[in-house]
Amino acid sequence: MSQNTLTTVETAGKLGLLPEEFEKIKEILGRTPNFTELSIFSVMWSEHCSYKNSIKYLKTLPREGACLLVGAGEENAGLVDIGDGLGCAFKIESHNHPSAIEPYQGAATGVGGIHRDIFTMGARPIAALNSLRFGDISLPHTQRLVKGVVSGIGGYGNCLGVPTIGGEVYFDACYNQNILVNAMSIGTVKKGETVSARADGPGNPVFIVGSATGKDGIHGATFASADLTENSAEDLPAVQVGDPFQEKLLLEASLEAIQTGAIVGMQDMGAAGITCSTSEMSAKSATGMVIDLDKVPTRQSNMQAFEILLSESQERMLIVCHKGQEDKLMAVFDKWDLECEEIGYVTDTGMLEFFHHGEMVAHVPAEPLVLGGGAPVYDRAYTKPNYIDNLQDYNSSNIPGPAQLQKTLEDVVSSPNLLSKRWIYEQYDSMVRTNTRTTNTASDAAVIRVKENGKGIAATVDCNSSYVYADPYQGAMIAVAEAARNLVCAGAEPLAVTNNLNFGNPYNEEVYWQFVHAVKGMGDACRKFNTPVTGGNVSFYNQSVLKDKIEPIYPTPTIGMIGLINDQHLFRSLSFQREGDSIFLIGKTTDDLNQSEYIKRVFNIKESKCPRFDLEEEYHLQQVIKKVIRNTRVSSVHDIAEGGLFMNLLESGFENGKGFEIANPTKLRDDVFLLSESQSRVVVSIAPEFKNSLTDLLAQSDVEFVELGRVTGSEIVLGSTSLGSIEDWKNTYDHKLGQLIEA
Repeated sequence: MSQNTLTTVETAGKLGLLPEEFEKIKEILGRTPNFTELSIFSVMWSEHCSYKNSIKYLKTLPREGACLLVGAGEENAGLVDIGDGLGCAFKIESHNHPSAIEPYQGAATGVGGIHRDIFTMGARPIAALNSLRFGDISLPHTQRLVKGVVSGIGGYGNCLGVPTIGGEVYFDACYNQNILVNAMSIGTVKKGETVSARADGPGNPVFIVGSATGKDGIHGATFASADLTENSAEDLPAVQVGDPFQEKLLLEASLEAIQTGAIVGMQDMGAAGITCSTSEMSAKSATGMVIDLDKVPTRQSNMQAFEILLSESQERMLIVCHKGQEDKLMAVFDKWDLECEEIGYVTDTGMLEFFHHGEMVAHVPAEPLVLGGGAPVYDRAYTKPNYIDNLQDYNSSNIPGPAQLQKTLEDVVSSPNLLSKRWIYEQYDSMVRTNTRTTNTASDAAVIRVKENGKGIAATVDCNSSYVYADPYQGAMIAVAEAARNLVCAGAEPLAVTNNLNFGNPYNEEVYWQFVHAVKGMGDACRKFNTPVTGGNVSFYNQSVLKDKIEPIYPTPTIGMIGLINDQHLFRSLSFQREGDSIFLIGKTTDDLNQSEYIKRVFNIKESKCPRFDLEEEYHLQQVIKKVIRNTRVSSVHDIAEGGLFMNLLESGFENGKGFEIANPTKLRDDVFLLSESQSRVVVSIAPEFKNSLTDLLAQSDVEFVELGRVTGSEIVLGSTSLGSIEDWKNTYDHKLGQLIEA
């Protein structure tokens, strides 16, 4: 079809637009759009760019906080104050569908894209995290995807020189076809040296910098806003191709160019490429642009206008420069041997005018294209899934006790979700730039040192999607609480949240019910912990379409949270330090095996309730743990999560080869006591001579606690029963996941 051919509702449908959306476009333009114009609307009004099915509920999340330096959603990433004239920029985004089709490039370009969101604001990326979901690990297909994704993350991040300091990995059959790859980046910047994605000043020139534009990634935003099917591999051209060495040059050149003072505004080219950057920058400044597509450096000849506009070729930026200072900008990019071409200028019309071969191929208003402008906003119908009520009938107390406790414990610890992810993280460079505090010291949160002020930024990504599946509202609250608890246990004060909301098709009323209630739960928890949501990403259409069967993933609202360690003496490892130290459990253990790895792994029970959770109880526990770290000499602090108390104690023993001798002080069976995933619990260890200060503080804090036992040299003992040595358990923990992946 010619780029100027007038379109029909059928054309719109093929581009992912609804009939009513096509009519709205005609109304906005006052005429029928040509193919290039319709292509522009199709990507900008895709769910990936417009959030048309989610923005109503996203706006209910807490968006204000004393630590925020920019308003939530105002820039490419969140920006919080970390003191001493410094800000921390951070964000998480998904690259799910591309990674499911081409795992290496899909994951690699996801990493590249999220780092560009950080340095396009003027911040230098200093750390990366990721949250990954894969299917049944016994499937060759899953093993191939794991290897490809991990290679892509490591291959790009390692070359870029940004340490990967933390993350999470889960395996479940619901992700067999539609995996999740969520990447998070953290950067630092001096206050006052940030750059906004604006196009102020009519007459100012517009430059494209970085890589040349090719045909990779065309309609990538539309691809991310559709279901995966058995034929999705045919959409392989929608997957971008990355070059980390080019991105490293672009990073350094961009930060140097900012220092020249020549830049008015800058925007990275992610989803929808030139289309997105020109429209968003213009809409933010209530200006327009005239762009000559013939001046865009291309990698392939004879590219059509819509291909240049929609290309998602990586490592590119759009820059608006102060008129008269073009030479400063060009000198920097020439130094770094990068393309820097003037392709247009800013106008005061509010219109985007794109020319190709001397002909105007598109003439569209900027504001109606973008989020908060004239893009559609929907309030979808939703229906409570039947399975939710059915789960309430499940009673985990009916689970029979094990015939052999040690065999049961071994089965649980062998779950891929609990095993060490060493095979994965050893492929990531966590030490580059030498600021990672948690490279050789295990902690509940990853910690990176800020060179400029000596403080620590603690970060984590968290979500137990099976909890959210069982109860979206409560499960999302637990995800936020777990993230905050991890930061607190590491000695940090939680600051703010970025999120990646991964769900199925929003037109499925049961999926949309999950989404609405998860957002409500997240919002309530974030308000309680005073951690405003600075932005993030919504990823719908995460489901597999196999013949006539549609299988949505478990709802997976991944929480990325950062906190600040003002005094490095407050940092706490999760690892036992000395033989003879006393071990205390803080928090209440209940007969709660719901959605635990225990019942899923040993009894193959996936349909159970969400674990009990009380937000006030959790908040109180975290305030107590903060006092414990500040006012006592605890040697280790570790929250209890998947795998329960036994997994917690093993993880505390692994780093220094320490065992533990404990008793069961409850009336619960030993398997329940050890494997319950009761929420709001933390284990600490402390030298016996200092434990009175701990018990006095806890006694005054209205929180349940009990002394479990002591740290041993190596042996693990429950009551009078030996469960072997820590070394035996560590051998399985460290190496079995790699064996499963390489099977």
